[in-house]
Amino acid sequence: MNTSPIKTIKSLGFPWETQDPFLFCVHHLDAYPLGNAQMGPNTSLGGRAIGQDFAGKDGWNMYHGQTVPGFPAHPHSGFETVTIVLEGLVDHSDSLGAAGRFGNGDVQWMTAGKGVQHSEMFPLLHEDRGNPLELFQIWLNLPRASKGVEPHFAMLWGESIPLVDNKDTEGKNTQIRVIAGNFEGYKAPAPPPDSWAADPKNEVAIWSIRMEGNANLVLPPAQTSINRTLYFFKGETLTLEGQAISPYHAVELVADQEVKIHNGPGDAHLLLLQGKAIGEPVVQQGPFVANSPGEIKQAFLNYQTTQFGGWPWPKHDHVHPREKGRFAKHADGRMEEKE
Repeated sequence: MNTSPIKTIKSLGFPWETQDPFLFCVHHLDAYPLGNAQMGPNTSLGGRAIGQDFAGKDGWNMYHGQTVPGFPAHPHSGFETVTIVLEGLVDHSDSLGAAGRFGNGDVQWMTAGKGVQHSEMFPLLHEDRGNPLELFQIWLNLPRASKGVEPHFAMLWGESIPLVDNKDTEGKNTQIRVIAGNFEGYKAPAPPPDSWAADPKNEVAIWSIRMEGNANLVLPPAQTSINRTLYFFKGETLTLEGQAISPYHAVELVADQEVKIHNGPGDAHLLLLQGKAIGEPVVQQGPFVANSPGEIKQAFLNYQTTQFGGWPWPKHDHVHPREKGRFAKHADGRMEEKE
């Protein structure tokens, strides 16, 4: 009888493959250069497919941006985005009039629901040094009953996200950032109210993990046999239950078994995604997710008819003033200001 908690091991592409209730995950790692007066790259953009630049030339991308890197205004409906910024800053603007600047450990969790437009731009604030950016964007599905809810976004500021130090018997440390769910009693900030993650019975967890060289970690079991995937995206070597795992690989695990992890030399960086499957049909076309082709057609019609509220900002690639700090302005006018 095979009792290994490892189901499969897969190499990571772009985007990363995920399991229900997640739709996909992308890892952006850009070594942006000095910024210019417009908060774009202070260098020539020659040789890039401006508007569709994903080639990684010189170690960075403009994505769909033409002046500032990032993703100008675009629509979504039927799911949620969870944007985890490990380094750098993101400027958010949306069709509800909400806005924000967040990064360097902050997380934005947006429920697209019945439909919203938003932009995600990467302003290069520093004119005297480089502007590195590293982030994950995770798409978390919504069940049929919640696909038509009102759009909403929540800021999970880095200061509010539990950072758990887990020392092994040799004193080697592993840090776990609990973005969703809980780890050994440390609970993440509340997700948006209509999220699949809002019900504890769904056991949704998003953990960012950094293991010190030669550290050991025991992943605790989930309460039930749900979907659990561990992504090893940076490091030298990792051993799970005695099986060697190479960097940039994903491991699908049996969630209700504990898993012993040993790191090799140097730090290892991992991301864990888990949750109870929604178990409904998924039809995705571009930025819209639904349960049937007819519902996808209706989503496109709704967007063409309403523009999901229109675009209240001066430009589709709107960025906030350079001197602005971290902040969130919510659709109801509530403000959050951070240093």
